[in-house]
Amino acid sequence: MNAPAPLLDVDRLSVGYGERLAVRDVSLRVGSGEFVALTGPNGAGKTSLLRAVLGLVAPRAGEIRVMGDPLPELDIRARARRMAWLPQEERPQDNVRVLDYVLFGRFAHIPPFYSENAEDYARAREALMTVGLWDRRESGIWEISGGERQRVLLARALAQDAPILLLDEPTAHLDIASQLELIGRLVSLCRQQGRAVVAALHDLNLAARYADRVVVLSRGRLVHDGRPAEVLSGALLREVWEVDAELRRDPRSGLPYLIPVLPRHGLASTPGERRPGPLHVVGGGGAAAELLRALAGEGFRLSAGVLALFDTDSETAQELRVPCALEVPFAAIGAEARAENRRLLEAATAIVVAPFAVGPSNVTNLEDLLPYARTRPTFLVGADSFAARDFCQGRAVALEKELLALGALRVRDSAGLLQRLPAALGAAVPAPKAGP
Repeated sequence: MNAPAPLLDVDRLSVGYGERLAVRDVSLRVGSGEFVALTGPNGAGKTSLLRAVLGLVAPRAGEIRVMGDPLPELDIRARARRMAWLPQEERPQDNVRVLDYVLFGRFAHIPPFYSENAEDYARAREALMTVGLWDRRESGIWEISGGERQRVLLARALAQDAPILLLDEPTAHLDIASQLELIGRLVSLCRQQGRAVVAALHDLNLAARYADRVVVLSRGRLVHDGRPAEVLSGALLREVWEVDAELRRDPRSGLPYLIPVLPRHGLASTPGERRPGPLHVVGGGGAAAELLRALAGEGFRLSAGVLALFDTDSETAQELRVPCALEVPFAAIGAEARAENRRLLEAATAIVVAPFAVGPSNVTNLEDLLPYARTRPTFLVGADSFAARDFCQGRAVALEKELLALGALRVRDSAGLLQRLPAALGAAVPAPKAGP
């Protein structure tokens, strides 16, 4: 008996920008009801592959078939009826109603010069019910939290009613609870509706927990494709990420997870003048990655914590050889990680707080700052307060007020931080004791 034809068939695809090839000879087939996690280091080609499948960039070589038809033969509306796209981040230009924003996903089903009908509204309602946001349908898109906005984007993709869902870092900037909820909904769509999902994910442990297959890209090439238990290994991290790691198994599910072995001490390996430090950067979910790179680029010594294994911030810290406190994904910060974080804080000469999402599992990252913020310059980075990123019933906002009362300074971005640091570090109190 012949196997059913794949919904998505990518055959020996190559994608380039100028003289550089971002994707090299990649083949990938995804069937109905399959959840595929696309992973690899920064610059591995994940986004370029997805953009080519969407038709946003023309391939240099190879073929893409969507539900059996060559991609170039499908016009924009035909593509949108077969594939839905969830970007990593989208900044709405107008404060439209949440319901109207979801209805944008119905454009491929509405003939030119026609408006939405009862079927379109029914699909939008169903999508908002699926993501748990029907009660926010009359709210403006600017008036909801970042996590809710990501769920609205998912609802818009669901309203498209496309058999294939393509997602680029769908959990970026979400707190742990929202990550689990969003990925859980995607898995349900695969199982219950037979949709095919391809999601670019940095978090290998998240991929292991939910994906049917893990596809690993490295320098534009596909190097591994298989079930999580077959693909995830310490050898994989050494080969692709150049990181040593321990492979463990969850005793409840039997699924593998990896714990990288990071250096406990060290400096950011960057050119330029050595600056005072270390500066302790607090973040998570990708919120601190740009800050870490900006500070390392200026030659500052750095530390960080507590970060979840394999999220964008911890991956950036590893690339820059920044010592940090780590915790297993989806878990509350434990005693061991918290103790390591305090040790790093004791050695720090200043504290930098990225605009990260704060939930019950990571609120201790803010709580543990209070004793150290009394004697060290502390900077809260971001144009807005923690109110838009507070997922713990106001606790993050209350801690923010305490930090400001202790003298913490708010800066808009990394440029503002770099401008204020020299004067602040001139008055910094040296750490009284070294870590164990």
